Amino acid sequence: MVMQRVVKPKTQKGRRFLENRDGKITENTKSSMFIKGGNTSITVSQILKELYMLKKPHAVMYKRKNILRPFEDETPLEFFSKKSDASLFMFGCHSKKRPDNLVLGRLFDFHVLDMIELGVDKFTPMAEIEGPKCSHGTKPCLIFTGELFEQDKEHKRLKNLFIDFFRGPSVKNIRLAGVEHVISVTAIKDKILLRNYKIMLKKSGSRTPRIELAEMGPSLDLVMRRTKIASDDLYKQALKVPREAKPRKKKNISQDAFGSKLGRIHMTKQDLGKLQTRKMKGLKKRQSTDSAETTGTTDDAETPSSPKKIKQT
Repeated sequence: MVMQRVVKPKTQKGRRFLENRDGKITENTKSSMFIKGGNTSITVSQILKELYMLKKPHAVMYKRKNILRPFEDETPLEFFSKKSDASLFMFGCHSKKRPDNLVLGRLFDFHVLDMIELGVDKFTPMAEIEGPKCSHGTKPCLIFTGELFEQDKEHKRLKNLFIDFFRGPSVKNIRLAGVEHVISVTAIKDKILLRNYKIMLKKSGSRTPRIELAEMGPSLDLVMRRTKIASDDLYKQALKVPREAKPRKKKNISQDAFGSKLGRIHMTKQDLGKLQTRKMKGLKKRQSTDSAETTGTTDDAETPSSPKKIKQT
């Protein structure tokens, strides 16, 4: 029987490091690894470098060449994932059989979940596109166009993988001036077009600015090659949310289509007879004649309600 050794931290820094690696109810922002293969072309190296710049600071770049074959042996990728605590990766390589090759994938519990191999048909770097560039670390706005992203299973998984790769940290509030980067992914026949745009806010003569998109690069024309998609059971397990992270439903509180919070209040039954109304002469209570007869006297004395006697001459 082999017993696993329990690693205990000896310093405060080591304790914080192990606590950061432990499982959490709300996980950290996912980091990405950019890995060069044993043989890479100038195009692949430039693509890895520019996409790494867009993913900063949640990215790790391995500059040395690593002889890896992800579709044949996944062990080195899992080792790099544990080393850098990253669950997303992009691997670049170049060969005669598969020129300008990119492998995009993600890991679950330090094991490869999905992998999709993409070939680069055309690449335009940032330096060749004139115009302003967005600042590093900007959370992008993702746009997907094409029927294949809704119909084909592999394109659906590729769309989900692109969202996971480029979405960045989760935020509660968004500032209009802070949204300055757009990533557009278009599926046309056998190609996937990846474009990056800078959002320009122009004067419109009103409070709402006029928006224009200026291409800033990098620009990629990709072709899907090999795929390795997780089974439905494993994919469902990877999407499982702990019970503590699920929002608790509050009684009698709901939201409408516009996000406004609506509440229902339960009150006791109201007595409308005691309801205070406007003080008008016509709304005053009057003593009825029936009640006057039952409570009045039997003699012929004049009562306040009887008519005045006419004086005879």
